[in-house]
Amino acid sequence: MTSLNTLPIPRILPTAQTHEHAWLVESRHPTSEGVVLYVRCADCGIRRIDVQSHPHTPPISMSAELGGAPS
Repeated sequence: MTSLNTLPIPRILPTAQTHEHAWLVESRHPTSEGVVLYVRCADCGIRRIDVQSHPHTPPISMSAELGGAPS
């Protein structure tokens, strides 16, 4: 059924950073602070540096997210 008195439903377009990153480890290096991980998002190519202070804890981001696929 069609009504003449309804408004269209607005579409929300995705922005460039709407996905959850899937980090892949490109390299890892042991240091006195823990293991430093150089990671890259498998989807968009953004890179960052993480540190994992203990093998049973998740890595913590130590840098801003840099780069990515050109638009």
